Amino acid sequence: MAFLCLKAFSSPSVSPYRAAPSTLLLRRRLPLIGTFCVLSFSAIAAITCYNGRLYPHNFPTFLWPKNFNLLRKGIHSTKMAAESSTTVPSIVAYVTVPNREAGKKLAESIVKEKLAACVNVVPGIQSVYWWDDKIQTDTEELLIIKTRESLLTRLIEHVKSNHEYDVPEVISLPITGGNDKYLEWIKNSTRE
Repeated sequence: MAFLCLKAFSSPSVSPYRAAPSTLLLRRRLPLIGTFCVLSFSAIAAITCYNGRLYPHNFPTFLWPKNFNLLRKGIHSTKMAAESSTTVPSIVAYVTVPNREAGKKLAESIVKEKLAACVNVVPGIQSVYWWDDKIQTDTEELLIIKTRESLLTRLIEHVKSNHEYDVPEVISLPITGGNDKYLEWIKNSTRE
């Protein structure tokens, strides 16, 4: 379309200062044509991606995303992971601890009991919270725990019995997608 527009201006019969009526009409419709093209490609993409899966045979190859093969080979949603026998529904749990020693001790006991595949210890977080009818501020460490969803109850009980706080923080978020091999490793590194 841009070629037609350039061709109209390069014609010797059309002055660059005064556009022909057909060129004005083209200029007015060009944004509409561009919008139509964008919407058409979006519709193709919506039809091509169905139920979380990519169907490349319906999608023009020149429009494939750069990481298309990664999407097809190993990074997908847990809906697809649940269909696979090599992974299980997994979660990330957050637990705060008062200091490095307490964090290391709790992290090691969690992994030793096979309640998690991995625990990251993030130092130096600042927590601001309501306790004893006033605002408290403390420096803590954060444990990021990767485990099976089915182990959450056991993990909570373990943390409650091995933590210094009266009311330890244990919250979890579902892992909705990720590397198949990593999700498989979580399954294989934790108890049933």
